[in-house]
Amino acid sequence: MADSTGTQAQPPIVLDWHQADNPEDRRAAGVAARKNAPRSSHAAWTVKPGREEKIELLEEQSAARVQELIPLRYARMSVSPFTFYRGTALIMASDLATTPISGIPVQCVGDAHIANFGIFMSPTQHLVFDVNDFDETLPGPWEWDVKRLVTSVEICARDRGFDTETRRRAVSECVRAYHEAMHEFAQMDNLDIWYAHLDVAKTIQDFERNGMPSKTLRRTVVKAVSMDSNHAAQKFAYMKNGEPRFRWMPPELVPIDKLTGYDHEGPLDETIKTLFEGYRENLYHDRLRVLDSYHRYHDAARKVVGVGSVGTRVWVLLLSGRDVDDALVLQIKEAEASVLERFVGTSRYATHGERVVQGQKLIQTTADVLLGWTSMTTRDGLRKDYYVRQLWNGKGSIDLDNAGKEGIINTARMSAWALAHAHARTGDAIAIDGYMGEETNFDDAIITFAKEYADQNEEDYKVFMAAIKSGHLPCAK
Repeated sequence: MADSTGTQAQPPIVLDWHQADNPEDRRAAGVAARKNAPRSSHAAWTVKPGREEKIELLEEQSAARVQELIPLRYARMSVSPFTFYRGTALIMASDLATTPISGIPVQCVGDAHIANFGIFMSPTQHLVFDVNDFDETLPGPWEWDVKRLVTSVEICARDRGFDTETRRRAVSECVRAYHEAMHEFAQMDNLDIWYAHLDVAKTIQDFERNGMPSKTLRRTVVKAVSMDSNHAAQKFAYMKNGEPRFRWMPPELVPIDKLTGYDHEGPLDETIKTLFEGYRENLYHDRLRVLDSYHRYHDAARKVVGVGSVGTRVWVLLLSGRDVDDALVLQIKEAEASVLERFVGTSRYATHGERVVQGQKLIQTTADVLLGWTSMTTRDGLRKDYYVRQLWNGKGSIDLDNAGKEGIINTARMSAWALAHAHARTGDAIAIDGYMGEETNFDDAIITFAKEYADQNEEDYKVFMAAIKSGHLPCAK
């Protein structure tokens, strides 16, 4: 059977893992998994030029999105091979589905590239470093996340113009940090794994104590501290007749009263109301108490976010609590099917919004207190799923475009620790540790794969850019 791209479809991968009762048997099971997938086999990738059929996967994704934003999506992806990689999680998932796996499942991030990790504020008002994007989360093979992360480090280092030795060091440090962190988690009690977190202040101290500069991380901290709803309101809203209203900043931000082209979905004010009411119904009572304290609704707008997410429906709501200076800005973001779904099977949850939220709670050390999900049915009978969170809650993204060598390497290390933590929380850390073992066979294989797949990404980027140049793909100027 062929899929919509004309390529041969394959049945979903079955991850039928039965965890043993004791640590010794769990470790032995991990070692035994090497028979089906030798650690060295993870190095395998052969670069294939001219893969037009993979670009068709992007078009397939775009077909269900807001069409007027697709040229902006492709424009953002066209900047460099790294921005292209950020938008091609589906392409890589289709490739990873052909590679060896140990059979040990985890809650995958699904799009674990280095730009999808960063800083955010915990409910205890401490800055932590963790995964910060969960759109593609789904149970799947842990190796896929590792390969996507490590490959992203190689591509990012190339984008920064680093020499071969520095790129090799960054990639090696990334996979080694994952390996070492998983080994530590395999020795820990279950609750200790669950509560473990990467405190940013302590991490900076550790880096600098070991002679590793952390200017990039410190700059991110300064920015993250101010990234809250009040700051978001100051940036994106203005006062009109004593009431805050969203600014007109097209295409990044457009108030709903200035949007057209949504008639087939229904009136936008009704859409927002339906989504918000559904969100309230799914919140725990303590979180609902917080939300309801922001009882004044002021405005809503469509916002454009990210690179790969451009074209998905994203709404922002402006609320206030004590007074108009006590702002709450919520983001309601469309949740599509995970890019992993066609390769590992469908989600257990009724909606993709709940899939994202439940996956985030499993993976992330401490999730946004206002995290929730909602859905609606459009006039033409299509169900649209969404998840909801604060737009900014101390969120700080690492400035990868301007980070130096140590900044990229430190970010790679922290991202690898956070990924290992997500996998240890949701999978069999002892079995994964047993599979990797004390040797460097697995690490060396991943390093080789990262280099080869980075070459593949460059080849696919050439095809993508040719499609833009020929006019086959629309691209904003």
